[in-house]
Parts: sequence; C-alpha cells; structure tokens
Amino acid sequence: MYQVPDQQGKLAVVTGANSGTGKETAKRLAAAGAHVVLAVRTETKGEQARAEILATHPGARVEVRRLDLADQSSVRKFADGLIADGRPLDVLVNNAGVMNVPARTETVDGFELQLASNFLGPFALTVRLLPLLLTAPAPRVATMSSGMANRARIDFDDLQSARRYRPTRAYAQSKLADLLMMTHLAALAAERGWALLSIGAHPGYTRTNLMTSGPHLNGGRPGLIESLAYRIAPSQGPEQGAEPLLYAAADPGAASGGYYGPRWALVGPTKPVALPRPGRDKVTAARLWREAERLTEVSAPTRGR
Repeated sequence: MYQVPDQQGKLAVVTGANSGTGKETAKRLAAAGAHVVLAVRTETKGEQARAEILATHPGARVEVRRLDLADQSSVRKFADGLIADGRPLDVLVNNAGVMNVPARTETVDGFELQLASNFLGPFALTVRLLPLLLTAPAPRVATMSSGMANRARIDFDDLQSARRYRPTRAYAQSKLADLLMMTHLAALAAERGWALLSIGAHPGYTRTNLMTSGPHLNGGRPGLIESLAYRIAPSQGPEQGAEPLLYAAADPGAASGGYYGPRWALVGPTKPVALPRPGRDKVTAARLWREAERLTEVSAPTRGR
C-alpha cells in the first residue's frame, strides 16, 4: 500500500469525500496529518464518512462542508466560506463526479449534468480557490480523470450535448475536459511563476458507487454491455484505486502536468502514464479554459506567488 508522506500542518479539500476514492483519499491524507475538509453534497453522508475516519484515526482533523458541484451558487458559497477563514489551502483534490447519466439532465444553471458535475463545477471551484492556494508554500491541485478520456473529444459546437446526447460520450468528454483543465492550469502556473503544481490521475477500474449511481438516475439502469463489463473486467477496491490520486496530491515525485494511473491500465500500483493525444492539445485546452471562464463567470488571477 502506498504510504502518504507527512502532511502535518497542511489543509486539504477533497470533493466527493463521503464514499469511494474520495473517502479513501481523505482518510489517508488525514492519517498523514492533514486537516481535511470533506466537501460533500449530502452532509449526513459526509458526517458518516467523518465518523468512520475518526473511528480508525481518532486524532485526525476532519470537518464536513456542503458542496454541490452541479450548482454554481453552491461552489461560490463553499469557496467564499474557505476564503473567509483566511487559511492558505495546500491541497485541492478534484475527485467528485457522476458517470453515465442515462437521460440528458440539466442543472439549475442550465448545464448538462455530467459536464457540470465533472468539469464546470471543479473548474469554478479551482479558480475561485486559487487565491488561497497561491498563499500556501507549495500548493497542489490534483484532478481525477478517467481512462474514458482516451477516446473522447471536445465538441465545442455541442458542448452541452443538447443536439445529441449519449451517456458514455458525455462522460468521456467531461473527463477529457478535466485533463485539459489540469494541463492548462500547469501551463498557467509555469507562465505566471506560481509555485502551484497541477497534476492528474485516473483510477483504472475501481469498484465504487460511481459505476452504479449515475446509470440509475431518473429511473435509468445500466445497459447490458455495461453490466457485463462491470462483472468481468479486472477491477480493484478504493484502497488501491485512490492511490494515483493520493500520489498526485502528496508525493514529492509527482510532476506538474503529470498524469498517474494503475500500472496495468485497469488495476495495479501507481505509475506515470502518458496523456492521451486529445489531452495534450494545448490549443484545445486554452480554448476550453476560456469557454469555461465564460460559462462560470470566473477567471484566474493574473498575478500570484
């Protein structure tokens, strides 16, 4: 099992921290000494996760705050709360997401749900928290993508999947968008002289409720191919699946703009993995960043540490 380096004195925010890779990431960061904010949509589930963490690590510093990434007003409120606290943020872990929602669903902001939850919400959260991150001595943003990004493309003519919606296509596009956000943030940090590291990860095939909760939204159910794949593909538990994200969030060897995943694609210990070709497209990354700024009405600071 990967040993998380000492995190004493650090403040970390982990989204989607009530279950799966998010809860495992939060637990192990807290066990290593970080003060961890469990950023969750349902506070009762967050409190349950907090109790589970404290049962294993009684001295851990863990708190629960509400965050719905599919609602831009919730993102703003969450970020404003942390900014009001005034404490530098050392680690932001963009983990939360939704997968393969069967029917196209719009958020309160009018965004397609998977794009909103997986990309536009994390984008707005990251940009809003940059002032806090840039006051920390060695800040990091670790962003969870997916192997599905390898076969995706960004459709700027139908970014919200309004004309044509397919669950897996919309999910894959949103996770490619996460990779492009990660790489563009790394480029901005280098260009503007920020000490911030922006790093990506993917969990391979990890058994979490992500696989089942999305397909069952709005009375849906997984398709036959999906159901068979879930049963026969090599898979691993959250303890192993969270390790690429933990490596990105905490390891001294993780490089800005780097991408980490399981050794054997779906399962295994963490190793550096190649960005898929669409994830290396700097022109697309810059264009997507500008579009995300327009849609969320947030912009990165031009100056910082």
